[in-house]
Amino acid sequence: MTQSIPDLAVNPSAETIHIGPLTVRFLLTRENSNGSVAAFELGVPSAQRLTGPPHSHDAYEETIYCIRGVLRFTVDGKEILIAPGQALCIPRGAVHSFDNPASEDALALCVITPAVLGPEYFREVRAVFEAAAGGPPDHVKIAEIMRRHGLTPVA
Repeated sequence: MTQSIPDLAVNPSAETIHIGPLTVRFLLTRENSNGSVAAFELGVPSAQRLTGPPHSHDAYEETIYCIRGVLRFTVDGKEILIAPGQALCIPRGAVHSFDNPASEDALALCVITPAVLGPEYFREVRAVFEAAAGGPPDHVKIAEIMRRHGLTPVA
């Protein structure tokens, strides 16, 4: 039996997904890696408090590598600042959230192993933000989307 080899491409996604102030651009998806890894750039504007709920995921690890700026993660109640050149692995089941407390925009590389999460999740969340037309997004809908894509929101 031969293994199927995905079509090879460099940075297969030219799509940038905007969710409120955040930007997400996938570099690898499960389709490009036989399901082993997904990787995306995450842009977070300066001094940005985020409306997304703290959450966990049981089916994958998430590793964050800071490229520019500073991101603050709260993981199981512990605050951790990540600066350029630093990485943080968030283990399965750890409750976490993030924001950008600094005066500089932040850019990070996020790696999901295995590739459970993909651009579909971010597109669905973007649609909820767009439907809110600048008002607060429907948090019930966001929680439903999170659960469907393997994230567990925490109230």
